Amino acid sequence: MWNYEKRLQYPVKIKNTNPALAKLICAQYGGPDGELGASLRYLSQRFSMPYPELRALLTDVGTEELAHLEMIGSIVYQLTRDLTPEEIKKAGFDAYFVDHTTGVYPASASGVPFTAAYIAVKGDPITDLHEDLAAEQKARTTYDNILRFCDDPDVKDAIRFLRQREVVHYQRFGEGLRKTLDRLDDRNFYIMNPAFDKPKK
Repeated sequence: MWNYEKRLQYPVKIKNTNPALAKLICAQYGGPDGELGASLRYLSQRFSMPYPELRALLTDVGTEELAHLEMIGSIVYQLTRDLTPEEIKKAGFDAYFVDHTTGVYPASASGVPFTAAYIAVKGDPITDLHEDLAAEQKARTTYDNILRFCDDPDVKDAIRFLRQREVVHYQRFGEGLRKTLDRLDDRNFYIMNPAFDKPKK
């Protein structure tokens, strides 16, 4: 069970609309390396994680990713509110608008709808933690790419906060991987599958 606080993790107060920028930022809502996929990945991986402190880490980070999803949704909505038909067409937002008006829909920047194929859950702590490390770097790179096309200080402020959290998550998952590797029996790197034990002489 979660307790919901009726506030964003970091304030999003955007003064100027920009539907073209909103299309790009949608990538972090429902794109292949976005916040929806991150939250589902970690909240699913935690069930098979054998170590309590790493289950707690996956729960904490997965929950925070939901907060980031809420921030991204707020950014996209604020960038597209009260648009005229002319502004929508000029920004190339018309195809999105026809399908979703200004509703926030989980899709990539190119308009591909979210799919569970974006996430990986393997049930092996080493595999899943490597997946998580890569996922955080891919999200960080996507935020870097968004910042390259963003000149609105209100948007940049929120995006920089989200980017920094990806760095922190990467560090936490790195610590988790080191703790996992420290527990391994050197005769059996793949601790979850006894078929990989050292052959008996």
